[in-house]
Amino acid sequence: MKPTFGQRLDTITRNSLPVLFTLVLVVVNVVPLHIPGFSRIVPVLPLMAIYHWAVYRPELMPPLAVFSIGVIHDILSGAPLGVNALVFLTIYGIVVFQQRFFTGRSFIIVWLGFGIMALAAAVESWILVSILSESIVEPRALAFQYILNVGFFPLLAWLFMRWQHFYLRSE
Repeated sequence: MKPTFGQRLDTITRNSLPVLFTLVLVVVNVVPLHIPGFSRIVPVLPLMAIYHWAVYRPELMPPLAVFSIGVIHDILSGAPLGVNALVFLTIYGIVVFQQRFFTGRSFIIVWLGFGIMALAAAVESWILVSILSESIVEPRALAFQYILNVGFFPLLAWLFMRWQHFYLRSE
């Protein structure tokens, strides 16, 4: 039986939600909180979303969307254009390539994987920004940002898993 227009629209809408929600996280990530110095160490929420979807449902987060999210994050955050786009694509590519490793593993393994990928993302970002600014960027803020990334990941991952369970059907 051929799906109706409403069923197709429902499927398209549900399948586009991970990208749309990640874009919302980009905006949340750059909202000024007026906490001195926090903008330099704020956790990179879109990175957590991209990692999650690359592990569990990469077909819902295509590479073009990852690139676009990175560019939008660069524009809104004031980062050098292309840095987050390249970092997000790098992490996405590695995780998708290693997706078989994560399939069926416990959350601790997925979280450990995120810790490794977040460290790789931080180092890649630090190198790219240092090259583009033609000076060595102070790495201390990056270390605090890394700690916050790893610490916030379980909460965001739990929300994504609940959302995925209730709203996203496996086709």
